[in-house]
Amino acid sequence: MRKSYVYILTNKNKKVLYTGVTSNLINRVFQHKTKYYRGSFSARYNCDRLVFYLEFENIVEAINFEKKIKAGNRARKENLINDQNPEWVDLAEDWILPI
Repeated sequence: MRKSYVYILTNKNKKVLYTGVTSNLINRVFQHKTKYYRGSFSARYNCDRLVFYLEFENIVEAINFEKKIKAGNRARKENLINDQNPEWVDLAEDWILPI
């Protein structure tokens, strides 16, 4: 089975959090960074900095975890980020070359 990922993006000012699920994290982050879907929430609010991700063995587990995150409040999301990435650096900064 293919690995899946739950991820959280933020914008430059760390004011907006976007939570998503994907089976191809590198491609999905590229889409966010390039605003591939121009009318999407992440494009409108400039959520292009990957600050959290977690790998799962299958998509069902990932979707269930994403639903838990989305059902929670911002503080819960911030705790997840702070546990993995206390400086809130862009974890994908070196993954994709600027265009």
